[in-house]
Amino acid sequence: MIFKKDNVKLGILIGLLAPSIGLLGYYLVKFYPTFSFREYMVAIFQNKSVLTAVSSISLMANVIIFTFYINRKIDQTAKGIFLITCIYILAVLVYKIT
Repeated sequence: MIFKKDNVKLGILIGLLAPSIGLLGYYLVKFYPTFSFREYMVAIFQNKSVLTAVSSISLMANVIIFTFYINRKIDQTAKGIFLITCIYILAVLVYKIT
């Protein structure tokens, strides 16, 4: 089962997918059906305050999954998730600063 594997590559994959699911979930709860997904993505990148809210929600998905793997002592996968989370945070910070 995928939840019992312990390797960094799996953690990286999960770390990339979870924020995408969080991004989609935030869209469905907050913006659908008023805005199309394309309008939503344009608004995120044009309005940096919206980017903060969306990235926070997206990263929450990673935090939940990271906690799940840490509590089960599946540390290598958790490392991959943590690595991608840090990269994601840095990318958002750099984008907001520039």
